[in-house]
Amino acid sequence: MLRSIGGLGAVGLATAEIADVNATPSGVRRKRITGHIEPDAPNWLYVPVDVDEGVTELHVSYDYDKSAENLLDIGMADPDGHELGNGDGFRGWSGGARSEFTISRSEATPGYYPGEIEPGTWNVILGPYRVGAEGIDYTIEVTMRSGEPEPAFEPRPVSDEPINDEPGWYRGDLHLHTVHSDGEYTPGDLVDGAVDAGLDFLVSTDHNTTTANLVWGRHARSDFLILNGEEITTRAGHFGALGLEPEQWIDWRYAPDDDALSRFVEEVHDVGGIAVANHPFCPYKGCDWRFDYERMDAVEVWNGPWTWEDEAAVQTWDRMLREGRYLPAVGASDAHDYEDDIGVPHTVVHAPRLGRDAVLAGLAAGRSYVVESDAITLDVRAVSGSHEAIPGERLERPPKAPITVELAVRGAPGSEVTFHTQDSIVKTVSVTEDRQRIAYETTAEASAFVRIELRTADGDMLALTNPVFLGRA
Repeated sequence: MLRSIGGLGAVGLATAEIADVNATPSGVRRKRITGHIEPDAPNWLYVPVDVDEGVTELHVSYDYDKSAENLLDIGMADPDGHELGNGDGFRGWSGGARSEFTISRSEATPGYYPGEIEPGTWNVILGPYRVGAEGIDYTIEVTMRSGEPEPAFEPRPVSDEPINDEPGWYRGDLHLHTVHSDGEYTPGDLVDGAVDAGLDFLVSTDHNTTTANLVWGRHARSDFLILNGEEITTRAGHFGALGLEPEQWIDWRYAPDDDALSRFVEEVHDVGGIAVANHPFCPYKGCDWRFDYERMDAVEVWNGPWTWEDEAAVQTWDRMLREGRYLPAVGASDAHDYEDDIGVPHTVVHAPRLGRDAVLAGLAAGRSYVVESDAITLDVRAVSGSHEAIPGERLERPPKAPITVELAVRGAPGSEVTFHTQDSIVKTVSVTEDRQRIAYETTAEASAFVRIELRTADGDMLALTNPVFLGRA
């Protein structure tokens, strides 16, 4: 049977044809769908596939005229629907990382959610990332297998119990990818790599899917904290949703003009999570931040090895800070592949314990600094008499009361320290020893805040603190 679908308009397909392929073994049915996507197609297209009663496994593969101009992402929704925000119907996403995937009751390709294969209309989700002038010709093949269903998949999420109740500075990588999206690392690889990098915690942030969060319990350690998350990868910027519930998923199919960002950030906040604007100056399509920052809880000013993108992010963040708009700065490795170093950079956060809520609260407050590696340690505090504050906190003192901003730096000889206020750089000191103490004297009248940078002689960042705020009591 050949069925032609024309004029789908809302799904942006010029034409699509669905054919039953009958030369298949008993208990197997195969459908082949061919279609064309125009250059002006919407960002998200939905190709319907009717699934019969008794199907226990779906296998989907796709092919298209892939090139530098043509890139096409793929995902899946079941009969519960594909409407914006419908987590019940969403069954997974692999972007452009895979050309095929399988879903059954007992297991699924990483990035896809195992579960019952309900009869009805499923939808292959296509995301034209780039479309050349001639458009994209594509072929989708859906194989439906029937048989005795296997045992149901049993999630094994990580416990949300704190690792310890000790106050201190904890190192963590807030932006990491696994085989559940476009990474090479398995979840176990990430834990091993993070421990080797001297970290105390990590956040799982695969693109547009949270299937890794269902298996982190298999890789848990008694001395290491794992937080659930997702990188919401819109076509107008990415943000990290940190601290999600294990089975929670946040939609990404919206743009700034849709006025939908607040709705989905609120879903993150509803469970005590935080939203981080990621790599705001990334030059690739859809990666640079085009939403406003108003709904974000933090901004990733340093992403992977230091580049001009990070410099632009820091300068923009600094300008916002001097204008009175404070958004805590964080940094993360965004590691995908084995050549990417986990923990370069990472964020060091002060928390009353090594636990989900405590770490997230410290990040949201900016009680933290960003550092290239665990070889470097900073201790920053503003002190006035018996009063003191660390980054992210506010020290209230009489306008002319003397305040000393103290820095103890370890592991960075040969670097240069700069102290920054609303008046830009106010002090520069060379670090000549492995352990060195440096101080900057000021008052609440002179400085609204003080933050610190540590750079190499070539100007590359080694460490960056959030500001200590100084108020007039």
